[in-house]
Amino acid sequence: MHHIGVDIIEIARIQRAIERWDERFLHRVYTELELRLCRRKPSRLAGRFAGKEAVMKALGTGVRGISWREIEILSEPSGKPLVRLYGKAQARADSLCLEELAISLSDTKEYAIASVVSETK
Repeated sequence: MHHIGVDIIEIARIQRAIERWDERFLHRVYTELELRLCRRKPSRLAGRFAGKEAVMKALGTGVRGISWREIEILSEPSGKPLVRLYGKAQARADSLCLEELAISLSDTKEYAIASVVSETK
């Protein structure tokens, strides 16, 4: 069985959240590694936000029951994004017997989009 999640977000929405809530927003949603990787660039942060939502959809939870920081989206040295799960997010993936979550991120001037796919073992 395949598990799929897709999300799209306006980059300006993330920019507004940073302007309004700054560190409070950033540390609620992103891990320290993600913040270092994105260097406060709204398009990169928006891509990871969309990625986290896409992962939640692939796990079948939506934003309920899983913390934003239990999903971490980093990059391999080649630049390919990768997903790491922790806590309840990892437990949910284990309960579904999911293989690795494959993720793709993309953005334009206005939008960031993420797509996630996984299969059961």
